[in-house]
Amino acid sequence: MTRLPTLGRLNHAGVATPSIARSLETYARLFGAKACGEPFDLPAQGVKVCFVDAPNTQIELIEPLDGTSPIAAFLARNPAGGQHHLCFEVEDLEAAMGALTAEGARILGSPRIGAHGTRIVFVHPKDTGGVLVELMEAPDGGH
Repeated sequence: MTRLPTLGRLNHAGVATPSIARSLETYARLFGAKACGEPFDLPAQGVKVCFVDAPNTQIELIEPLDGTSPIAAFLARNPAGGQHHLCFEVEDLEAAMGALTAEGARILGSPRIGAHGTRIVFVHPKDTGGVLVELMEAPDGGH
């Protein structure tokens, strides 16, 4: 029997937005939030991202770089933006992928480098109760 991965800490909630700048203004005005850093491009994923700190996690604001971005397709269905995914840390991404696949879950694509500089994959929302789940190799090895 394959050992299922332990669900690690919630690293961030991904929120698609047509404008990071406007979203930052909204989070600052309504919640006093400040960005963790400057927005930056992830060309390999077709997005610009910016993290907003919360006491126990982060919000990842995600804006498409162009019309070919998967986030552009999400925004076409949800023009005002909205929650895109939840990201959980795992100790060993390969082991987590193998265990989930053995249980019938579908992994979307191959591992790639995410916004935090560690490897990530997504699990199909039809296999996780309608929620797109990102698995992220824990930056500290899960410790």
